[in-house]
Amino acid sequence: MPQIPPHERLAATIRNAERNEGVALIPYLTAGYPQPARFVSNLRAIAEAGDVVEIGVPFSDPMADGVTIQRASHAAIAAGVTLRWIFAELGRAGELAAPVVLMSYLNPLLQFGFDKLAAAAAQARVSGFIVPDLPLEESAELDQQLDARGIALVHLVTPATPEARMRTLCAASRGFVYAVIAKGTTGGASALPEDVTGYLDRVRALSRLPVCAGFGVRTAEQVRALSGHADGVIVGSALVEELEAGHNPGAFLGALRSRRH
Repeated sequence: MPQIPPHERLAATIRNAERNEGVALIPYLTAGYPQPARFVSNLRAIAEAGDVVEIGVPFSDPMADGVTIQRASHAAIAAGVTLRWIFAELGRAGELAAPVVLMSYLNPLLQFGFDKLAAAAAQARVSGFIVPDLPLEESAELDQQLDARGIALVHLVTPATPEARMRTLCAASRGFVYAVIAKGTTGGASALPEDVTGYLDRVRALSRLPVCAGFGVRTAEQVRALSGHADGVIVGSALVEELEAGHNPGAFLGALRSRRH
């Protein structure tokens, strides 16, 4: 029987969670933060509580991220966390309960080399990449290397994306479409934008893939409000703050899951 490509399994996982739970839960953590030695144990707990796990690759100038993830990235870099370290730790973690996608700015991927990156990602069971500073027009080389191994390159849309370009980005994406819901950087907003549901409905109408909403989702009430308008929700800064405080990530994510309906 042919093996299902990782990007197809990623999309199917989100679809199944949306059908069964109302919306898929995609927690984000910065690799190696707050303590590199606890990365694997935190990752396993988060994978048990979520449907897909997004791992942030630390970068010195994370332009799209707010102060929480900037702080986490700088601390992880100071502790010696690199992309090579992440792949090694994922190998040590073994099979996880949820698919993994890496969120990275372009520079670390370029330094690693796209051909080596795709091979290392496949070995580490990575299902996809999100690269927020990679324009669609410059993505062909990376997309080709990843697609050869069935790994998703996830594209992002925003409320300011014109409909024609949004349609193009949705068609080019693999795994899911990342719908940025807030202006500015991650983690800054305390409330959802007033027009967010209409925007997400427009993206879903243009996409054959699941649509996952991120940037600023922090509470169970927000998760519940997005259910029915997005197939998945990405929770980043709020979870990183829980990890900083030494709290159990599974408990935090379980509270979001238990109040979805």
